[in-house]
Amino acid sequence: MHSHIFEKYPKFERSNLIPILQDIQDVYGYLPEKSLKEISNHLCIPLSSVYGVATFYNQFRLTPLGKNIIRVCRGTACHVKNSANILIALENELGICAGQTTRDKLFTLETVACIGACSIAPVININDEYYGRVSIKEISKIISKYKKEESIKQEKEIQVSAE
Repeated sequence: MHSHIFEKYPKFERSNLIPILQDIQDVYGYLPEKSLKEISNHLCIPLSSVYGVATFYNQFRLTPLGKNIIRVCRGTACHVKNSANILIALENELGICAGQTTRDKLFTLETVACIGACSIAPVININDEYYGRVSIKEISKIISKYKKEESIKQEKEIQVSAE
């Protein structure tokens, strides 16, 4: 399945574990369980060890990301401006906790140490769009915008496939 990736790395070379994990995640956006088993076989490392490394480092994901990645800044400036309540409002609106993806795979909610936009705290980032001085009242409207965009996209896809 991943022969093009594995050919770059000699068999049984344990030191290649992290680079292989990175390459597989670059392909899928996360690390599918089947891929972890293949890595285990290729490097002759117990699956539990592969899983241990994949869960130890924050850069690796074991589940796919949603179409829209929401990042809530938890830096000092945003913290002082109540970003904790923004996070809670997003969790309530989406029905998930930070680090999770909605069932429809439309949203993934993450926290970040600092977005780098302290002057407009509190800040959230959705994909490439920044929302500064965001308030709890705005959360529902912001999320609705992305849901509406997705439903319009789906309608267009249905129309194209019907033609």
